[in-house]
Amino acid sequence: MPPNDSDSSGDESGSFTNTDVLLGYASKEPTDDDFSQLGGYLVWLDGNSAPSADLAKCRVCNSMMTLLLQLNGDLPEKFPGHERKLYIFSCRRKACRKKEGTLRAIRGTRASKASAGKTTTTVYGKAPRETPKFEPAAPGLGDSLFSSTFSTSASSNQNPFSSTTTSNSQPANPFASSPNSNSSPLSSLASEPPQSSPKDLPATFAQKARISSPPPPPAQKEPWPTQPSLPKPYPSYHLDADYESLGPDPPASSKTTMDIDTEGLGGKDDEKDAFESTIDKTFRKFADRLAQNPQQVLRYEFGGSPLLYSKTDAVGRIFTPPQSPPSGAKIKTVSQTREGSRIPRCPNCSAPRVFELQLVPQAISELETDEEGLEGMEWGTVILAVCEKDCAERGVKAGEVGWVEEWVGVQWEEDAKAGRS
Repeated sequence: MPPNDSDSSGDESGSFTNTDVLLGYASKEPTDDDFSQLGGYLVWLDGNSAPSADLAKCRVCNSMMTLLLQLNGDLPEKFPGHERKLYIFSCRRKACRKKEGTLRAIRGTRASKASAGKTTTTVYGKAPRETPKFEPAAPGLGDSLFSSTFSTSASSNQNPFSSTTTSNSQPANPFASSPNSNSSPLSSLASEPPQSSPKDLPATFAQKARISSPPPPPAQKEPWPTQPSLPKPYPSYHLDADYESLGPDPPASSKTTMDIDTEGLGGKDDEKDAFESTIDKTFRKFADRLAQNPQQVLRYEFGGSPLLYSKTDAVGRIFTPPQSPPSGAKIKTVSQTREGSRIPRCPNCSAPRVFELQLVPQAISELETDEEGLEGMEWGTVILAVCEKDCAERGVKAGEVGWVEEWVGVQWEEDAKAGRS
């Protein structure tokens, strides 16, 4: 992730700093983006192709969920020729709140026929040193990589399974038949009774397995319900976007101080204080950062890192690197893995997933503006991570729309509060 102070403006004191994080703001007025919206009724990438309804059902009550966000996720520099749309859903039932599987996300992708086979390599959203030329691999690429250029001279064939032969040498494949029986020490076998032809040979184990276990048919899609049968939507807002701008210090109203015992003697009370100070520091950083742009409802940075609400819950630990062991403690050697590898991999293509966006509490304020009572959504942030390759749904052809479920990590208020208590 690029540093937060990547672009400073103003005088030499650096009064304002622009980051690479794109902030989203809810607006009742139309914006330049006529697709992205917070709440409301969803619009599919292709009006004639909806995903299977089971992708937007609550895993707790199995009811259809309500749209929180739909976002235009086109990234032409990273995924040329790809149309990308992102959708996040939430269950509105009170009994399902704060439970796993009550928020889910879908990514819709349509790769144009012209872009089929064109790929680019990115590492956490960072472009390679040289801009790739998005062209299909040239014919014979495998030959050049594996040096399997064959010669018709007397030299032996480099591919041990090739049946290419020459008049001056034996085939390198010991199981290939020789065209010249006189040149082979095994030519006497030719006078023996005819051998069984390949079609007469018994099927191998692998062949039997393929015969007895045909590939599974494509999963049947559950039809998407008609609009009247869907749960009541949240209010609809357009989304406006601008890059995050930070002042030199957090707003005075959000400033807090922490008393940390720097003379810790290793006692239990000192360890507890240090642990709670770490938790408070994470939450305070979250609150102070949002306070500088308090109307933001989402934060977007493909391949970046989320602003964590807590580091101690299950989601926070995914994005938090292991802490250095205290002095004198035994050190265990483990393989170092990048942050994204701890996010569950894409189930569609097994590629790593990367952070793309997160919803923040102001989104709740906007969506529940007409709600009565105080028992609404109770999350601190909703984090969306997606396939870094923007893979298409299996079995979907170029030019068609495919739908893939992506990973959603929710940091609940109660979990963070429990950690800070």
